[in-house]
Amino acid sequence: MDYIREFDIRLEKEMYYAGETVYGVVILDTSENFKLRAVRVVLRGRAHLEWKVVVSGDQQSISDDQYFIDERSTIWGKEKADGSIPVLPRGYHQFPFHFLLPESCLPCSFESKIGTVRYYIKATVDIPYASPPQGMKYFTIIGPHIDCMEEQYLKPLSRRRKRISCCLCCKKGPLSLSVQLDRSAYVSGESLRLKADIHNRSSEEVRLRLRLIQYVEYTIHRGVLGANKELQHVVLEYRGDPVQPGRRSKFDSSQSLVLPALPTTLVGVCRMINVYYALHVSLLLESEAEDLTMEFPVTIATVPFRIPNSPNQPVVYYEPACEHVEGGRYVGPEFQLGQVYDGGPANCEADVVLYRPVYVCVSSLRSHLKTGNNFAASCAKLTQQNSKDRNTLLAATASIVSSSPVTKAAITETANAGHSANDAAPAISHDS
Repeated sequence: MDYIREFDIRLEKEMYYAGETVYGVVILDTSENFKLRAVRVVLRGRAHLEWKVVVSGDQQSISDDQYFIDERSTIWGKEKADGSIPVLPRGYHQFPFHFLLPESCLPCSFESKIGTVRYYIKATVDIPYASPPQGMKYFTIIGPHIDCMEEQYLKPLSRRRKRISCCLCCKKGPLSLSVQLDRSAYVSGESLRLKADIHNRSSEEVRLRLRLIQYVEYTIHRGVLGANKELQHVVLEYRGDPVQPGRRSKFDSSQSLVLPALPTTLVGVCRMINVYYALHVSLLLESEAEDLTMEFPVTIATVPFRIPNSPNQPVVYYEPACEHVEGGRYVGPEFQLGQVYDGGPANCEADVVLYRPVYVCVSSLRSHLKTGNNFAASCAKLTQQNSKDRNTLLAATASIVSSSPVTKAAITETANAGHSANDAAPAISHDS
């Protein structure tokens, strides 16, 4: 359709919260008059799971979907054909639209190889006797609403463990560990507020070990039993200095446990995807075995902690999830713009990422990017360990959870590669 010079969807902003209004326009620039039935837009939010299983020796794909939003609007022309077809005059046209997002608890945008939660605007230009051009514009939903200032998150969590080992009826000195987590909800960029007291009266040195683990559960509701997958990733790890026999040591996390950008905790919001976190605290013996292990549920929130009546309030910004956790490890092929060989010298630059969902962060993360990179490097080498009691951890987390990149929907096959992934650049997609 050479007479359409530009077809685009533009939104007022890049990310939205539940209850906000999505404002945008569909751009249509034409070089001649042509008959056009209507311009229609759809707002859709959908979770999708898909993976392959082996059934009776054959490999099959199984999938499931859940829709959170599905609204439609005709922004030009007629909703139903009545025989007459209007003519759109040539020139530059802007067709405004708006959708009110529901106040209900919406899951955050999420991208992984197994499952996705995506929100988008789809525009269709209904031209008679021709395949209608379609474009999709993806945007991010920040959700669900979890405020670090809610009472259940401000309650400190404390644990104390003690053991006395025995070897050939000769008791060794006791080993004790006391830990307090000041609160249980954090936004990416904040530091975990943890204090530990180690009293080592054993015969070997020990050191404190802290690991924040991300757990992701995917469930396809298929047949009687359905299908599920469980994944876990180490978000960050800390190992303290050795505590010699007969010594006592105290630890205060201060700024040593800064959270990288992470997907929000999702428990009970989407029936197919659960995301939750736990802080594992233990003492590491000389043999690398763990002792006095304890777990604390940690909630990744969307509203940061604030000091009441303080002039220094946290500065919020938005970033894609770090690359070593689920939600940040994978970029869908539809959001990757490969380099085109033009006959010149080979370009070794990485492919352009057109869209990635973003998550709430606070400004303190910017001063600890180097620390975050060290965490990412160390986490890549870590051996993941199964949780000893996943059901208990999930129940504990559930009990405390409270109840726009511009899509260039061009009909040409080119994209503006000048936008970067860090700026949440436009995504080009055609829906067949």
